[in-house]
Order: sequence, then C-alpha cells, then structure tokens
Amino acid sequence: MDSYKANIINSVALISIGVWSYLEVLSLTALIPVVFGFILLLCSKGVKNKNKLIAHIAVLLTLIILLALVIMRLPKSFDTGGLGLIRILVMISTSLVSMLYFIRSFKANREKTNINI
Repeated sequence: MDSYKANIINSVALISIGVWSYLEVLSLTALIPVVFGFILLLCSKGVKNKNKLIAHIAVLLTLIILLALVIMRLPKSFDTGGLGLIRILVMISTSLVSMLYFIRSFKANREKTNINI
C-alpha cells in the first residue's frame, strides 16, 4: 500500500462513518469528518501524482482530523461507549495509518533526492 491508497481508505472511512454518525445522532458536528473526507478525496489525485503542495495539504488535514478525534471526541466516546466509540476508533486508526504512509512516502522521497545530488 502507498500514501495514495491510504488516503483513499481514510477518506472513505471518514465520509461513511461520519454520515452513519450523523444519521444516528442528527448532530451537525458529526459531519465534520465528512467534510474532511471529501477534501482529502479531492486531494487524492495530487497525492497519486506526487504533487508536493497537495500532499502536504492532505497531511495537514489528516493531522488536524486525527488530533480533533483524539483530543476532542475520544474522551467523550469513552464515557458513552458503544458503537460511537468503535466509530471513533476506526476513524482514528485509518487517519493514523494514512499519516504513517505519508511520513514514509516523504522520507523515501527525501532519501531519493539526497542520493541524486
């Protein structure tokens, strides 16, 4: 797997789980991951083509949603438990995996450019 596929998986997870959450709780805040997921999905072509600016935007958005899920949403989900906690853990997991693949890709590209110099 590469950063492009990880970004697609993360986008789909954020969108589908966010919509599922919204349909269950009918709170507009449940749509925040959906918005991030759509923006990340729009960044996918640039990530695939190794466009540095778009890849960095995707990393920033992934980091923001990851931090928001961990810092703001996870503690509330621990209190309530149930499917809400599982949904949050899945979104955190896909975002974390996506971040790891982005970092791995950036390191590989940096090593490639250092060798060519």
